[in-house]
This record gives sequence, structure tokens and C-alpha cells, in this order.
Amino acid sequence: MEDVNLKISGMHCASCALSIEKTIKKKPGIKSASVNYANNQAKVEFDANKVSQEDIEEAIKKAGDYKVIDDSDQQADMNLTKKSYKKFIWSFIFTLPLFMSMFYTPSFNLSLIGVALEKWIMGFLTIIVVFVIGWQFHKGMLLQLKQFKSNMDTLISIGTLSAFFYSLYAMFSGNHVYFETAATIVTLILLGKYLEEKSKGRASTAIKQLLSLGAKKATVLVTGKEIKKDIDTIKIGDIVIIKAGEKIPLDGEIIEGETGIDESMLTGESIPVEKKPGSQVYGATINNNGVIKVKINKVGKDTVLSQIIKLVEDAQASKAPIQKLADKVSSIFVPTVIAISILTFIVWFWLLNAGFEISLINAVAVIVIACPCALGLATPTAIMVGSGKGASNGILIKDSQSLEIAHKVDAVVFDKTGTLTEGRPAITDTNTTSHDFSTSELMALACSLETSSEHSLAKAFVKYSQDNNLKLTKASQVEAIRGKGVRGIVGKKELYLGNTELINDLKIEINPVYKVAFDEYASQGKTPIYFVADKKMVGVIAVADIIRKTSKQAIAELQETTEVYMLTGDHKLTAQAIARQLGIKKVIAEVLPDQKVEHIKRLQKKGKVIAFVGDGINDAPALTLADLGIAIGSGTDIAMESGNIVLMKSDPMAVISAINLSKKTFKTIKQNLFFAFVYNIIAIPLAAIGLLNPMIAAAAMSFSSVSVVTNSIRIRNIKL
Repeated sequence: MEDVNLKISGMHCASCALSIEKTIKKKPGIKSASVNYANNQAKVEFDANKVSQEDIEEAIKKAGDYKVIDDSDQQADMNLTKKSYKKFIWSFIFTLPLFMSMFYTPSFNLSLIGVALEKWIMGFLTIIVVFVIGWQFHKGMLLQLKQFKSNMDTLISIGTLSAFFYSLYAMFSGNHVYFETAATIVTLILLGKYLEEKSKGRASTAIKQLLSLGAKKATVLVTGKEIKKDIDTIKIGDIVIIKAGEKIPLDGEIIEGETGIDESMLTGESIPVEKKPGSQVYGATINNNGVIKVKINKVGKDTVLSQIIKLVEDAQASKAPIQKLADKVSSIFVPTVIAISILTFIVWFWLLNAGFEISLINAVAVIVIACPCALGLATPTAIMVGSGKGASNGILIKDSQSLEIAHKVDAVVFDKTGTLTEGRPAITDTNTTSHDFSTSELMALACSLETSSEHSLAKAFVKYSQDNNLKLTKASQVEAIRGKGVRGIVGKKELYLGNTELINDLKIEINPVYKVAFDEYASQGKTPIYFVADKKMVGVIAVADIIRKTSKQAIAELQETTEVYMLTGDHKLTAQAIARQLGIKKVIAEVLPDQKVEHIKRLQKKGKVIAFVGDGINDAPALTLADLGIAIGSGTDIAMESGNIVLMKSDPMAVISAINLSKKTFKTIKQNLFFAFVYNIIAIPLAAIGLLNPMIAAAAMSFSSVSVVTNSIRIRNIKL
């Protein structure tokens, strides 16, 4: 399966988006399709063996007056707001004399074919507004008619044409004309479109801001010479020189120099991060001081910035489940409104005997006041602003469904290591009463084994050996025993380092002295490890992980509204000691990596909506299974890929920020939908009973969409 995001031009309302979506889904090989009216984008997942991207683009073109635009056309699409503004201004200029005629109509005392000259002038001005400037509405209606479909263009076209052609008839029959009504409807709709595009532009600034962050050129070292190159021409392995104040062009590793890097565009954290040779740096971050040389290791779509942009684009292109209700209403909205309009005419003309003029005006008012656009914009604009707000604060929301789930979360499960703790364990204590080894010999053997292993605590032993200048021996036959420890051969000795389960599996008797030491270390919140040499227990080593500074505050705030669990593979005593330090009341300890999923399932069976927070490779299944997976960004790529929400900074407080942002965004979606539904439920009957004339109806319709988008933009002002 492949997926693609396509930029579409020509959509005028939510009905357009639904029409395109249905057309795409009819093609063979399409797994899913979601068309977003708010950002003019389609997200399509398809089987490339059954359908090509070109086939999908062709289907979009056939759905109406739409076309897929590529990156080179996007700048033209960004100028849509300017085009909308120009159309409105010209329409306003030609409509103003018509509108003024409602209060004062000059008389030229001239006539043509028995019709006063001033009426000919009014008709001519109306033709310019309705058929030239407003041609987009009629064209859209005709194209939809070919497909036996209808959209917003259909309503506007029917409304303005009804007013125009009746006025044309009235002009020759001596009745009152409504040219100003037809022209004013078009002008007010164009004003609404301009304000809507302007608001949508403000709502979708996140992607534009992210795109503008990247450097355009870089200084590359070529055979000892410094050469300026475009970013697109830089390859993996190139050495670039970045001076103080310059942006890092692409992702890479520092090979020379030390500096502080401003990574606020990634994490939202303004404090510079100290970097030295061997440190990873990321494109679009800023070198604060000094000159560094960086070896590029990621380019193009593989860079962190590109991945962030894709995540935000995917989130904005996806649809939240709550949008389904609005989509169902939008799909039958236009035909229903036309039916109500016809019924309005019938009631006024035949039952109330109000005359043709009044009946037509009320029917037109029903048509022009109806607004499917507000329904179509209610959800996507809030998601666009919410995901953009998150991206600027180091919170990457991968899909809109996550926003809807997050506000329902009633239990947060934290993996301990690397999430609540720094994930950088250090050896704190050693205890040996063996006569065979001194402490330094014992630790030299242990460090020799761990240095060659992939054990989760190996880094602590590597650091200990470096700090104490231990002489290490190469280990052989090293293997990690999943969730229990590690074994290997050092010299001629078979060594084991592990927990109680490993000792039980080996059927080795535990020395009471070591058991006391083990329990004491565990009670202090440390991770004790038994050391076995040649099937004999020779010591206990304690490793401790540093608790993050903000973990305790984050737990305290979360526990005010939700249940908080800590999930860890640590011994129960160790886990309980750490839990006491953090203030966590619910602890699940001695959990093997493959058991995390089972514990998540168990909690879900109790009816809880679970958010799981983790950062490691062994967290990926739990992140995927949980109702909401929150991956800490300092973790591995696979954990970030598995999470629904990715936090670019390793701060548990960001979990609260992510949940709060989700709740605010979802609350805004509900407000928008409520307003859109209530507007139509109230406005259409008012127009039908004759309390709103078409011009007021057109103004109300235009501003309903603007109000929905404006409400969504308010999300940008919330404090996380």
C-alpha cells in the first residue's frame, strides 16, 4: 500500500470535498480517501498494483472543476486570498450603484424598447456582477449537474439566477425589479469567500512556518575549500561548516567543534542544548556559538524537519470520527435545501396567495441562507490550528482521531525508564563478600560482559569502567536474556548478571547477605543486579536511574483528573520506592517487555481509555495497542512511529500539554459543529417564513463560515 497527499484547487464548499472523496473511493485499489475542504487536500491510501496516482488525479478532475496541483503551483494557490479579495472589490464597485438604487434611483427621462434607461443600466451592471465576476458559481453548478450532483455553487447559482431572470421579466412587464438583490447576493458571498480564505490562511500557517524554517544554502567543505551550495545538492557524507548564528542545513553528526544549539523549533524549549563531537544535530536548528563541522547523515524526506512537516500534513489531512456526522448532513444538505425552497414557494404562492414576487423572494432567501460550508469547516479548521499549535510547542499530533480520543482518556500509563526517569542509569553500589574477587576485579568482569551486550543497563557499566579506568577483557558468546539479564564468557568464566527470575531459572542458591543487600538497594529505588560467576553468586550491583525534574509535578497534576500507573520491569521493592518518590499510587512491576501489552489489555477490559507514554523499542507494541500512544521524542524512531502523539522534548509535563491541547481542540470542534447546525436549523425556517430577505440571508451565510474559522483560530492563543 502507498499513501499520498494531493493538493486540490477548485473546491468551494464541504459538498465539493465529499463529492471528490466519493469519486476517489469508487476507483479499484483505493483503501481509504479523506478530502479536507479546509486545507484543500486529499489523503489517499491505495494499492499501486491496481491504481496509479495519475488515475486518482484524473478521477479528481472528472469530479468537477477541480485539479491537482504540484509544488510549483502551490504558490499560485496561496494567492487565492488575493484573488478572492480582487473579485470582491470589483463586484462591490459594480454592485454599489445597484444597492444605492434601493434608496434613490435617478431618472434620465429616456427609454429603450419601452423600458427606462436606468433599468437597462441596472440590468447591465447586474450582468457584469452575476455572469462575469460570479461566473465561478454557475460554472460549478453546471459541472456538478453533469455528474447529477449539487454543491454550494448550485444554491448560489439558483438563487442569483432566479432573482436576475425574474427582474428581467419584471423590467419588460413594468413590475418591480430585483437586480440589486442578485448582485448583492454575489457580492456578499464573494466577501464571505475572501474572509473565509483569509481565515483559512491564518489557520494553516503551521505548514508554511515549518517550510520556511529550513536553510536554503550551506557551506560545504570540498577538497579543503569552502563552497556555498543549495541544500538540494548536498549529499549524505558531505562535510558542512556552520558558523555562529547560522542554521544547521540538514541532519548530521558533529565531527569537530563544540557549541550550544537552539533546538526550540523542534522541542519548543528555548534553552540551548550543548553539543560536542559525536552529537547529533538537526536541520533548521541554530548554532549559537563557535564554528562546527558536521557530517551530513540525513537528507530530503529523511530529515527530522521533513518528518515533522509530513506528520503535521497527515494530521491536517485526516478526518476525526466526529466529522462523519457533518459529512452525512452535507451529503444531503443541498438537495434538501432546494426541496425546502420549492416548498416555500408553493406555500407562499398557492396556499397564502402572497403573489409571485413575495413567493420567489422568500424561496431565494431559503437558498442563499443555507450554509454547508460552516459544517465542512467546523472540524478541519480546528484540527489545522490545533496541530499547528502543537507542532510549534514540540507536540506532534499524527492523526485527528487522536484529538478525539485524548479528551476521553481516564488512565495514563507511564513506562518508567526514559520517560519518568532520564534513561541514563549509573552504578551506585557494589557488594561482594566473595574471597575469589576484589571489588575492582568483580567490576572489571561485570563491565567486560556488559560492554559487549545489548542489555538495557549496559551504558551504566560502560560509564563505570571509563570513570574507574578498569582494564576490560573481550567477552564472547554474549546474549541478552529477555527481561531477566545477560550472560557471556569472559576469559574462562561463565558470567551472569540479572534479576531474581534469572537466578531462579539458573537454580542458584541466593546468599542471605546478598539477599539483604538486594532488598535494601531495591527499597531505596535502585535496581539491584545479582552477579554470578561459574554458577556461583559473587555479588550484588546496584544501578539507579535519575528521575526527571518535572516527573513529580506532572504526576501530581495528572492524578487530579485521571488515574496514573507506572509500568516497569524493576523489582517490586524498587518500583514501589520510585513510585513513592513520584507520588504514584498504582504500580505494575516486574513486567517483561512482551507483557506490557497484556497489562494494557487488562486495563482496557475494565472499561478504561488508556494513554500509554513510552520511549523504547520494547514500548512500540504497547504504544500501538493503547487507545492513545504518546511517544517521548528522545526515544527511538520505532517508538515515535508507533505513537499517536509524539513529544519532541523529554518532559513528562508535555504529556499534560498534549492532553490539554487535545481537549481544547475537541471542545472547539464541538462548538463549531453546534454553531453550524444551529445556524442552519434557525436560519432556514426564518427565511422560509419571510423574516429574512435574500440580501440579509446572503450576508448571514457568508459570516457563518467566517465565525467558525475565527473560533478555531482562538486555539492559537491557549497557553500550554
